[in-house]
Amino acid sequence: MTLDQVGALAGAIRAEVGKAVVGQAETVDALLIALLAQGHVLLEGPPGTAKTFMAQCFAASVGLDFGRIQFTPDLMPGDILGSNLFNFQTSQFTLTRGPIFCELLLADEINRTPPKTQAALLEAMQERRVTLDGTAHPLPANFLVVATQNPIESQGVYPLPEAQLDRFLFKLLVPYPSAAEEARIVARFGERAGPQRPADFGIGAVAGPEVIAAAAAAVKAITLADSVVDYVVRLVRATRESADLASGASPRAAVLLANAARARAALDRRDYVLPDDVKALAGAVLRHRLLLSPAAEIEGKQVEALVADLVEATEAPR
Repeated sequence: MTLDQVGALAGAIRAEVGKAVVGQAETVDALLIALLAQGHVLLEGPPGTAKTFMAQCFAASVGLDFGRIQFTPDLMPGDILGSNLFNFQTSQFTLTRGPIFCELLLADEINRTPPKTQAALLEAMQERRVTLDGTAHPLPANFLVVATQNPIESQGVYPLPEAQLDRFLFKLLVPYPSAAEEARIVARFGERAGPQRPADFGIGAVAGPEVIAAAAAAVKAITLADSVVDYVVRLVRATRESADLASGASPRAAVLLANAARARAALDRRDYVLPDDVKALAGAVLRHRLLLSPAAEIEGKQVEALVADLVEATEAPR
């Protein structure tokens, strides 16, 4: 697949999602980058900002097998992964696959389930496989988790472990729409009753697993100059040297940031990565990987501002 075809594919996906979702263009672009970079996405925003619906529309437009899990406090790992159940008719154990066996998994309200159940996703997100009773079961190569969480409520929720947060390529902050966008939302949905489904808006698949795999292969061919590699490394290492941060970003963050920059270049139909690609994605890649020091918390500093300062202070190649 050529870069022009990758760009045309991205435009077609944007158009399909736009049939139902008003605004959120940056979030949709980030989902496209994650899809091509084969990374996972955490969507954080207040209720009613179309996080779940946007993930459903995106899955419908890219033509991937879609699965959804509504995370609750009583959810168990077996409810996600599946289990081997004894079949009395055959006197053998039969594998019952859980909803994780799909290509695009929507983990809705992921922080409402205890860490024991959240950890069921760790192997799947990192290695694209699930181990049940000592047997490894592969997941699709383009397996993608889109998780949502609500930042407002603090009761009945369980913060995601750092090890799991580190497996997400992006943490995207889904904002409230502008006044003009909200008016369009009310006009579009005000006359509709009942649940909203992507098919109701004419959203159809403009891609498929083979097309997505070909686009991802084209992304891997994007040139990443040594100077840009050095820039990514210096930026990530700067997070570990900041006195305002108790914990910086991992080497995995550097690798994922480079991969995401490649995908962003491909969406712009460029066969090389610019430092601007790294700068544009640094916030989404780093914000969920950094922990403020106690002194910085007392002073009321914010991770977002610290990331922006580090990007500004780290010299980019010319």
